[in-house]
Parts: sequence; structure tokens; C-alpha cells
Amino acid sequence: MKILKFKNKQKYKYKKKVTVKDLILLISVGIHQFEKIKKQKVKFNLEITTDPNLKPDVKSIVNYETIINDIKKLTDKKHYELLESLSESIFDKIFKNKSVNKIKLQIEKLDIIKETRSVGIEVIKTKIQ
Repeated sequence: MKILKFKNKQKYKYKKKVTVKDLILLISVGIHQFEKIKKQKVKFNLEITTDPNLKPDVKSIVNYETIINDIKKLTDKKHYELLESLSESIFDKIFKNKSVNKIKLQIEKLDIIKETRSVGIEVIKTKIQ
């Protein structure tokens, strides 16, 4: 009797994402004079698509703690007139990591308009290969 061996030849396509959900910081942002004087609560949500071939190694992964600390540093001492300019600063910082392919970023002001839960922007930026 002959024994047949079947090899699993199925290939997989991976998509890896790092997420940061509901990061709330007190920052200086806005065009109005009162926004320049008093910091306000702003919520950040990020979805970062990375190189799917990265090995699970501390030195090569996209670290969410580093992402959070980078956003804190960017917003700590600087006033941003627009959420759009803040988003570009965040993109510039995160895309320095070569393994990042795409970033979906949502930034919301939580307390600026009383009749709403939040107002803000969502921007998706993809690295062109």
C-alpha cells in the first residue's frame, strides 16, 4: 500500500494593523481666540497598516506606545490652528517608520459645540510604493 502525503499549498495574504482607540488628550487647537487660551479635550483614533511580513520582534514592530508618546510630544507645547495641520504632523512622524504603509486617522474635538458629541476630521493617507 502506498501512503499519499498532501502538502498544504494554500497561501495566505496578511494585512496587519496597529490600532489606537479613544486616546483623549488636553491640547491647544483651534482658530478662535478662546481656543488659543484654553486647552480642550481632543480624541484620537488611529488604524496603522503595516508591512505584513514583519517578524514579531520588538525592534521591528510598530509600537502603539511609541505612537501615543509621539502624539503627546507633538501636541504638548505647540498650538495648532487646524486639525488638518495637526494630522499632517502626525502623519509625518508615523511615516518615518519604514514599515508603515497606510494610516487612517480620526481627530475629534469633544467639547467645542454643545449640541454635538464631537466634531472633527478623518483622513486616510497611503504610502505610494
